Amino acid sequence: MMRRHAPAAVVAALLTAWSLPSVADWTQARCEIYPKGSDKLETMLPCTFGQRQGYITITREDGVTYDLSPVGDTPGNFRDQDGRAVYRQSGLGEAGLIFRFPKESLFVWWDNAASDAANADNATAPFATKYEGGEYDATTLLRCKAAGDKEFGNCPAGILRMENRQASIVVQSQIGKQFTINFMTDYVNATVGEVKAERNGDLWTVTRDNGEVYEVPLSAIEGG
Repeated sequence: MMRRHAPAAVVAALLTAWSLPSVADWTQARCEIYPKGSDKLETMLPCTFGQRQGYITITREDGVTYDLSPVGDTPGNFRDQDGRAVYRQSGLGEAGLIFRFPKESLFVWWDNAASDAANADNATAPFATKYEGGEYDATTLLRCKAAGDKEFGNCPAGILRMENRQASIVVQSQIGKQFTINFMTDYVNATVGEVKAERNGDLWTVTRDNGEVYEVPLSAIEGG
């Protein structure tokens, strides 16, 4: 089970001017890598994220490092250590950041470490994409917690996308029960009981009537 992501104050410090000592310039995170234009997770592993004066360094547990330098006055434009253009995007709300490289997309989540599922052949089992022979347009791990829990864990999910940026997401809860959350243009509902859905920026928070909570990034619904 993953531990809770860095507090909002820590994330804000990382993304604004750095006035803290060097030791506070870094935070543990979780990195997901996707081939360009694909929703198929290629790898997921722990990483560290650091920023100082607009310069970003992301170091993956496997030794791969991204050194990003800001370009111009437009926020989110960078060059990596090889001179390639890199773009930072929203889409994960306060849960993380997205970086678009020429050949891959890097999703940085403020979780402290990758779950044990990352070492499995399919980190989002039992769900699989059409590319893998399954039935889903994409799969993902959603931050989730049971009623009364203080810490978030992870729940695998399969995504079925529709027109007009709508989607049905099948989730497997922490106790192994599956249900579907429908994100429609004018409403959000589920196939089990009542749900309360609130959107804050690029992140939906869905609370079931049994107290379970699920965080769904807008990018999971709309793709990208």
